[in-house]
Amino acid sequence: MDNIYLQELIWEAQSRGGGLILNVDNQPAAVVLTVDKYNELLNHAAADPVAPAARSQYAMNMDKPKILVTGGAGYIGGHLVKQLCDANYEVSVIDNLSTGKRENVDSRAKFVEGDLADENLLRDVLTANGIGAVFHMAASIEVEESVRQPDKYFNNNVVNTAKLLLAMQETGVKKIIFSSSAAVYGEQEQQPISETAKLRPNNPYGHTKMLGEKLIRYFCQHAGMRSVVFRYFNACGCDFDGKIKPTHESHLIPIVLGVAAGKRPAITVYGDDYNTTDGTCLRDYVHVLDICHAHLLALPALDQGDSFKIYNIGTGKGLSVKEIINGASETLNKIIPMEIGTRRAGDAPATVADNTKISRELDFSCEYSDLPTIINTSWKQING
Repeated sequence: MDNIYLQELIWEAQSRGGGLILNVDNQPAAVVLTVDKYNELLNHAAADPVAPAARSQYAMNMDKPKILVTGGAGYIGGHLVKQLCDANYEVSVIDNLSTGKRENVDSRAKFVEGDLADENLLRDVLTANGIGAVFHMAASIEVEESVRQPDKYFNNNVVNTAKLLLAMQETGVKKIIFSSSAAVYGEQEQQPISETAKLRPNNPYGHTKMLGEKLIRYFCQHAGMRSVVFRYFNACGCDFDGKIKPTHESHLIPIVLGVAAGKRPAITVYGDDYNTTDGTCLRDYVHVLDICHAHLLALPALDQGDSFKIYNIGTGKGLSVKEIINGASETLNKIIPMEIGTRRAGDAPATVADNTKISRELDFSCEYSDLPTIINTSWKQING
């Protein structure tokens, strides 16, 4: 009898009581059914013409690793969990809900409220759920806050990443996809920025993401792990149902739309004297659905080529702060007042992605990252 059919028996039996013990791949597996029920299922499967197709579906699911998403109650994490569940992955989420929202977690995923600082919890979650790959998205991400509280960012983004990697090593989990940031680049003269650019983070947040990357590279080189590191540019937008809510509303587009909705009197533009086309900061805005799609493309890439890969996720085009405000005003047909303030600590004049590598190696392209789609989906998110 093949292992796929034995796995079918195990799944069929999980809701029953009493039982046998069978082995799958030389590992003991408890099958909770009686001998009579076992024989009944065996005979039924032999006569059932649908059984081969069912076994094929089970085989496909068995090929997929079980996934842990850290920070899966966050804005990007919530969208990723939904896409993984839609793709029939078995997903577990760990989040301490310090910024994430429980309602952002898809009901099909298993949720554990906990902190990455808890090493025992990490080992338990990885082992109990049979995790095969980790999407590490949990982090503190506010640039301005990182300037005020660098110790918080070091502990959460660096120390806790090290604890996760150690727990993965101890439990035999070898695959990790890491959410890094364009903040590792800092100010770059050459735009767009390629993955080979020298890292020059100019704020504690960017430094902690750079250190996280270095930790993961070390574990790939010396502990047999395999990793894809994604350097996000400016994540924005929302799924079309608007159900997953933002968790960091200090970012530009939520603030702009808050003004459009009458929740704020005006948007403050932090500096209009940068060396850009209109004097305001230039950023690469990429829709969250495109970001999450890149993560699904990366899963099979973990088994191919170099054990440590880095990709930018961006559109390759920049929009200024004023262009975002004017574009939102035109899309929503609303007046959005703005005020010009002083420069903000840690902001680079321009940050635009060179996405050549991810397009070539992962066949990635942006489907939703045009400004009207970004604005319309974000508007539904904040008003849903």
